[in-house]
Amino acid sequence: MIKTIANMKKYYLLTLFSLLLLINSCSDNTAQVDKFDLDSSAERFVFLVLSTGKYDKNYVDAYYGPEELKESAEKTDLSLPEIIEQADVLSATLLENYNSEKNPEIVARHNHLIRMCLSLKFRAQFIDGRNMTFDEESLLIYDAVAPSNSYEHYDTIIAELEDVLPGEGDLDKRFVEYRNQFIIPTEKLDDVFKSAVAEGRRRTKLHIKLPENESFKVEYVKDVSWGAYNWYKGNGFSLIQVNTDMPIYIDRAVDLACHEGYPGHHVYHTLLDMKYYRDSNWVEHSVYPLFSPKSILSEGTANFGISVAFPNDERMKFEKEVLFPLAGLDPEKVEEYYKIIGMTKDLNYVGNDIARDYLDGKIDRVEAVKKVMKYRLRTKEHAESNVDFYEIYRAYLITYNLGEDMVKDYVESKGGTADRPDKRWEEFIKIITVSMMPSELKLN
Repeated sequence: MIKTIANMKKYYLLTLFSLLLLINSCSDNTAQVDKFDLDSSAERFVFLVLSTGKYDKNYVDAYYGPEELKESAEKTDLSLPEIIEQADVLSATLLENYNSEKNPEIVARHNHLIRMCLSLKFRAQFIDGRNMTFDEESLLIYDAVAPSNSYEHYDTIIAELEDVLPGEGDLDKRFVEYRNQFIIPTEKLDDVFKSAVAEGRRRTKLHIKLPENESFKVEYVKDVSWGAYNWYKGNGFSLIQVNTDMPIYIDRAVDLACHEGYPGHHVYHTLLDMKYYRDSNWVEHSVYPLFSPKSILSEGTANFGISVAFPNDERMKFEKEVLFPLAGLDPEKVEEYYKIIGMTKDLNYVGNDIARDYLDGKIDRVEAVKKVMKYRLRTKEHAESNVDFYEIYRAYLITYNLGEDMVKDYVESKGGTADRPDKRWEEFIKIITVSMMPSELKLN
């Protein structure tokens, strides 16, 4: 009988891992491994991640670990079936040697390696041609499944926007026309973005001790499928790239500054790198496989971190006094603009539903673009770009909205509500400094 929450958590994780191994195993586990050692298993995991990256250019988002592991993966021509089999064996070995009575940090490390190794196996299977529905891919690779809503649900939100948004004609066109008043002029973009980053960093440093050597570089790029990207390079340094192909609206300055920088991706990866790889020599934290459960935490904390660093009233004040004037925009329109932008956030999950229908073959690309235009209030060009993103990144889409909601729910369940900002920071910091998996957020 399960008597404690801690035991229930362990039971759930072990059951989940066992079921996934049983149902999805693609080998007979006849391959042999050396005597079990967690450090050696971690090295093997990193080797397999780097080997998989040879078949998927987007898979290895960052690597700053031992050069010999990278060289070994480059020289060893493992086929995808071999990667799948070795990941299967490694997962089974990790599971067989699981001991819930060990030091909690070691147990957490063990859990992390099991789930990441399983995700690696399923991603390799996908690359090798295994068919997966959107939700199967979400569960097997990201350790979570996003809720599904009907388009009728979103129609009610659209109807509310119809009554609030000024102008006449189709809502998507009216929204684009309205929002175009708030584009950051190209010549002012760098100043506005850097000002937002500096304020995000100042606020973050009031609560989080960052390494003295941490830093980043900003670049403006074109011809990419994403809006902005943080390329963490290791040892506290990030390259932040911002896509200027599409208009960059004023609300994106704080969003991107926090999401990509402080207290988002740059801080998340820096702290885990320093704590686990640099200080503890846990080599699995020297690699970041993008299509993995870790992205639920990475993207979720990056999105939720925006409101942690900039509570609504404080954000409005900063926008009105600093960013709007810096961008040459009318600061008297701050409240109206954010009221309308806030209403569109209720449409956050519609991208998941459109992508799910499109990738599962229920609608074609033309219909997907139309739905993005209608429900995400995009121009045709922007909608085409969104669907391009769906095709490349697929179920990764859930890491943004579901990830944010999972992090938010966890923090608030621990008392980190909006009216208790210090506690909010405290619980947020726990997530970005502890190696957790999405399913563990629900169980803690």
